[in-house]
Amino acid sequence: MEKMIAYCGIKCSECPAFLATQKDDDNERKKVAEMWSKQFNAEIKPEDINCDGCLTEGGRLVDYCRVCEIRKCAREKRVENCAHCDDYGCEKLNKFITNVPDAKATLEEIRKSL
Repeated sequence: MEKMIAYCGIKCSECPAFLATQKDDDNERKKVAEMWSKQFNAEIKPEDINCDGCLTEGGRLVDYCRVCEIRKCAREKRVENCAHCDDYGCEKLNKFITNVPDAKATLEEIRKSL
């Protein structure tokens, strides 16, 4: 499977929701829903776990990605991901990546190669 990096730096291709969707595995969807329900203190149902990655055009997305401000901004600016943005390190991104250090590391690595 080809590596897919979300606008924010999360590796979509390693996300459990993405993997469950690509395998069309209902048992995995159930596990992800249970895990995320606990992690995010929200009711997430297995049928909510359908995602083709946030870079997809018209594909399936988990609810959060539909309203994600980072995704919306990056799509409007037509950048591959935030590492390619002239405003890299903006408030929206910084607020998000403080809780997701792997995403920050991914974006920093991309920026080094630009």
